[in-house]
Amino acid sequence: MRKLILFSGILLLSFLVKGQDPHFSQFFASPQTLNPAFTGKFDGEMRLTANHRDQWPSIPKAYVTTSASADFNLLQNKIGEGDVFGIGFSAVSDQSADAALKLNYGSVSVSYHKALDENGYNTLGAGFQATYSSTILDFSKLTFEDQLTQNGFTGVTAENLNNGNARNYMDINAGILYSGSSTGSNNYYLGASIYHINRPNLSFIDKVWNLSSRVTIHGGYSFPVSNVLSVNASIIQQIQNNASEILAGAALSANLNGDTDHPSNLYFGSWIRMNDALIPYVGIEVKGLRIGASYDVNTSSLKAATASRGGAEFSLIYIKKSSQIKGIPCPKF
Repeated sequence: MRKLILFSGILLLSFLVKGQDPHFSQFFASPQTLNPAFTGKFDGEMRLTANHRDQWPSIPKAYVTTSASADFNLLQNKIGEGDVFGIGFSAVSDQSADAALKLNYGSVSVSYHKALDENGYNTLGAGFQATYSSTILDFSKLTFEDQLTQNGFTGVTAENLNNGNARNYMDINAGILYSGSSTGSNNYYLGASIYHINRPNLSFIDKVWNLSSRVTIHGGYSFPVSNVLSVNASIIQQIQNNASEILAGAALSANLNGDTDHPSNLYFGSWIRMNDALIPYVGIEVKGLRIGASYDVNTSSLKAATASRGGAEFSLIYIKKSSQIKGIPCPKF
């Protein structure tokens, strides 16, 4: 029975993998998996991020995704005033169907943002990312149709698995990003990215199956509504193969210490994944460290199977600032 359940899960997985990469509901907290142009685009000299997501916990270990990244601002005294040159490193681990399918990859990203005004409030940038990926499929956790006979489970299959259980490949990603401010205290941005430009072959059998490119369009707007409160809104649409998702929402932040350079903020808000889930979010920020938590409440037709439990997600962002860096409005959500 356990093998049959895993087989059903893998069948479902095979359709979903063709449609979407691993993704986070807190997309704004995982910049290098969203758009390589976000590399180095922050108010500081170093940024560290970490994310963890456990999707559909009612189905044990259906999808478990973890990521970590670090990016830096370089050559600050050797490039144009207000310009940003960034370099970043990131890693992602994604396990599906009780670790029957494992995806691990590491990336290196670079970006350059050109200031469009003397204050550096408005910038236009581009980023590129090279990724080395390893995908492993554990055939011992799979059940094929010809193994289920009228005499029971045989454990023998005629499926041709000559390509083995591992696929290693290089991947190329790129993106652009416009970021602006009209007052110095607000920020608006619009970006687009494309992942898997080279469409690598991921087939585990004697066939060719190319990973579809993922196109993402995203934007956001953050602005103060008082000396204490600010609104942080963002929206994203991702398209890959025949799958498309739209997330939109906002968080209200409250400055608890009244310090605009090193604020202590409390965040409450919610995002919605259209026709799929409601995603309440809470976060706290102290001394450059922001910790966020969200939970997908499933609202689609799948809610009966998942008991409306879409999945828990946690994020961490730490930005190291320097007194020599001029504070400029940058995307946060």
